[in-house]
Amino acid sequence: MIPLYFSVTLSFKRFLKPSMEIKEISDPLRFPDYFGVRKLFRVKDLFDARVHYGHKDGTLDPNMKPYIFGSRLGHLIFDLDKTAEMLQDALNFVAHIAYRGGIILFVSHFPQHTLIVENAAKQAGEYAHAREWDFHIFTNSEKVYNGVTRLPDLVILLSTLNPQMQEHTAVKDAAKMCIPTIGIVDTNSNPNLITYPVPGNDDSSAAIQLYCNLFRDAILLGKSKKPVVAM
Repeated sequence: MIPLYFSVTLSFKRFLKPSMEIKEISDPLRFPDYFGVRKLFRVKDLFDARVHYGHKDGTLDPNMKPYIFGSRLGHLIFDLDKTAEMLQDALNFVAHIAYRGGIILFVSHFPQHTLIVENAAKQAGEYAHAREWDFHIFTNSEKVYNGVTRLPDLVILLSTLNPQMQEHTAVKDAAKMCIPTIGIVDTNSNPNLITYPVPGNDDSSAAIQLYCNLFRDAILLGKSKKPVVAM
């Protein structure tokens, strides 16, 4: 007895023209780096962008100890090998979300980074929130926007702190709404509520530019391989 799946497939093929083919769509989840995000940067690129510079000694959040290489001239230094590995995982997740057509929101609260963040989001065809955060954007969106609103499928925080050095409200709001997050966590940040924390400098414009470029490129890689059923 022929299984139903094969029976339907064989019947369907009878109606195809000789020039038509059924193209198999591979499952990207089978591959550790389906989108090739590991080729987007090297550890040297992180070093050149000053990603390794942390805050002064004495400001270290205990949860960030595993990602610290040491201290030099009174400043904490990140272990860039660990940062690179975690950044690759984050970029891979970004590409998968983009591949599935998810909505991605870039978030920053620092005025000096507004243009960088908004440009990256625009170039990627996604969204950015680089202004003061409303406490109810996620948790009470229907009231804020006067209607049902689709929340983002991923939030990318270029810093998990606000200018007052307190945890960004979006971190807890996203966690409450079960929205996955990617966050750049400096030495004085708490990574516990971030789905994909990336240890690194969150103050340097060069570092922020590098992060934004990488996230943008990962999104474009994911979108370029969107599944298409072709015959």
